[in-house]
Amino acid sequence: MFLENTINSKKRKGSIEVICGSMFSGKTEELIRRLKRAKIAKQKVEIFKPKIDTRYDEEAVVSHDENQIHSTPVPASANIPLLINDEEVIGIDEAQFFDMELVGVCNRLANQGIRVIVAGLDMDFKGQPFGPIPALLATAEYVTKVHAICVRCGNLANHSYRIAADDKLVMLGETDSYQPLCRDCYHKTKQDE
Repeated sequence: MFLENTINSKKRKGSIEVICGSMFSGKTEELIRRLKRAKIAKQKVEIFKPKIDTRYDEEAVVSHDENQIHSTPVPASANIPLLINDEEVIGIDEAQFFDMELVGVCNRLANQGIRVIVAGLDMDFKGQPFGPIPALLATAEYVTKVHAICVRCGNLANHSYRIAADDKLVMLGETDSYQPLCRDCYHKTKQDE
């Protein structure tokens, strides 16, 4: 009985962690922090990002503060399980840019005993739920919502307001294209448009 309990206690327990919020809120910074801690703990880690995200680097996941970690760019979420060997922790950045299949992929990985850490925007520039993030929030064991600072009033910001004249849902950009705004400033700004 003791041996059986010892073996069972060593079985990995998978989970899904979601880090979400607006642009400039520190999502990627928090993802990198968690992944680096897992590496310090000698866990096997792999990081993925959407192939379309080439803002800072073709391969690395890079935060706005220029903190970075090597990653594997993939064109679709179905590629992620194909590239995993015996990793214990999987990181996924900019998850909102992936297809809806990402939800099933993350759940299958967690069910296999893998800790899955996902970071992404929870809302698009129109203030609507963005891509697979809402469904991941519903199935995750752990959710961390981070906030930027509103550039208009200094309160906590949870909206990514697009200042660039472009209506495409997916538009990669930085401070030249987006501003973090609080709820009140976001709605006031939208009314004035």
